[in-house]
Amino acid sequence: MNTLIHLVVERHADAFRRCRMRLSVALLLLGLPGWSAAQDLPLWELGAGLAVLNLPEYRGASERRNYYLPLPYVIYRGEVLRIDRQQVRGLLLQTERVQLDISANAATPVRSSDGGPRAGMPDLDPTLEIGPSVELLLHQSARGPRFTLNFPLRAAVAVAEDLSRWQGVGWVSQPHLGMDWLNTGPGRVWRFGLAAGPVFADSKYHHYYYSVAPALATAARPAYAAPGGYSGARLTLTLSRRFKQDYWLGGFVRYDSLAGAAFRDSPLVEERHALMAGVGLAWIFARSGRTVKATDWSAGSP
Repeated sequence: MNTLIHLVVERHADAFRRCRMRLSVALLLLGLPGWSAAQDLPLWELGAGLAVLNLPEYRGASERRNYYLPLPYVIYRGEVLRIDRQQVRGLLLQTERVQLDISANAATPVRSSDGGPRAGMPDLDPTLEIGPSVELLLHQSARGPRFTLNFPLRAAVAVAEDLSRWQGVGWVSQPHLGMDWLNTGPGRVWRFGLAAGPVFADSKYHHYYYSVAPALATAARPAYAAPGGYSGARLTLTLSRRFKQDYWLGGFVRYDSLAGAAFRDSPLVEERHALMAGVGLAWIFARSGRTVKATDWSAGSP
């Protein structure tokens, strides 16, 4: 993947690794899974474009950055393996009201060398999360919105960017209420999504991000041991549109609150509220001649 070219050459490799993980975030945030009425859709679609993001360095950080990233557009509507703009999904069980699958998520590395409250502390490797997800259908209509309850539980693993080491860093869960609304018309498809709910994690996960070992404590950064439990709440709004089946435009706004979080007293938490936003544009240049009947939201709407 390409990344931003930095003026300072010695930071170029570091910036490449950082943007590679930010790209995962772009793919996760620029689309929510959507439901579509029964229709014939290509088995797979490929495209490429550009995403622009504005994000904090990590949850609770005051420093923000803009990122300009390549945006792959990959859709696969298989019977078991499904890839959409949100995630790769391994479908394990599906009934009319319940779906069980394997889902994944990713978080970016944290650079203590960038200063801030983590100055002088070790850098944090990016984390990958994987685990089961149960999704319950609450309401669905042919023309109106679709409501679901989602219960993911993922194991988090910190992985060095050169893949030379890895370690388990706990568990995280983000149960949420999801709403999707699809509006179709000649040559275009609008989709609006909403997801809202709390975040929970164990002490090992919170320790990875928010604890301060006694050996690293300073006058401005006292020692702190982060407990497990409530990790804040999130509200995400998304809007996307297909133009004549050849172009896709999408954007998101996310509100992230750490109010009441178990680690709110950590000296590494500077902000308890944050907004994230991004927009992406992709050109879909290839699709399969083979089509599949998309009769449910998990098959991937346009």
